[in-house]
Amino acid sequence: MTTVVNDTGVGPLLRGWREQRRLSQLELALRADSSARHISFVETGRSRPSEEMVLRLAEHLEVPVRERNALLLAAGYAPRYAESPLDAPRLETLRAGIEQLLRGYEPYPALVVDGSYTVVAANRGIGLLLEGLPEHLLTPPLNAMRITLHPEGLAPRIRNLPEWRGHLLHQMERQIGLARSESLRALYAEVTAYPPPPGADDDDDAGAPGPEEVYPYFALPLRIEHDGRVLSFVSSISTFNTPLDVTVAELAIETFLPADPATVAYLHSLPPFSD
Repeated sequence: MTTVVNDTGVGPLLRGWREQRRLSQLELALRADSSARHISFVETGRSRPSEEMVLRLAEHLEVPVRERNALLLAAGYAPRYAESPLDAPRLETLRAGIEQLLRGYEPYPALVVDGSYTVVAANRGIGLLLEGLPEHLLTPPLNAMRITLHPEGLAPRIRNLPEWRGHLLHQMERQIGLARSESLRALYAEVTAYPPPPGADDDDDAGAPGPEEVYPYFALPLRIEHDGRVLSFVSSISTFNTPLDVTVAELAIETFLPADPATVAYLHSLPPFSD
């Protein structure tokens, strides 16, 4: 995910973020303990904001960490946030913690993705769901959205594909609204253009549970076929609180909680994963 710094300066960039968040200059000024006049002067280039003011405005505009560096550079300051490779020594504790979390969640599926949904870590519960997929989808770098929605990926196995696809696309749309990422926009264009898998347009309501499958789900489940049975999961996404590194800021941990007793029973009936 590459950020391009606009050479017109920090003012137009801040104005763009403010308009994207649908805030007036006065609303932003009140939140940032400033004045509408000063915000106007900053946006038009009549006043150069201090480094502290750039960061304060970015905070109230909910600007992603990567783009905060771009704002600082446009204002003539050094970037505040490092962008460390995930295998950097300074992130060793983070990697160990993620590995422990993913392993501890087994046999339930869990994975970690970056800001473009590239899978950077996954447990063996995820591997279980990916069994039998074509090699071209499993060749690194794996992309969670591509694997899920591709007509040769998990899509044909998802019993409630229209609902789950809509959920995922809405999630991407919200993320695109928060971060100006060309790679994310390209991925969105790709997955929305996928043709439906065979049978997806049939009018037999294949995605709905049969009488024996009715269960009072507490959230939209992912209902996916595996080895002749339907497993149901609800997902939860976690991010790191107040990250100080671009890489860490863009990581998301997604865990899949069994949504019904049958799924719990089946996963616990499987032989233990071997190392």
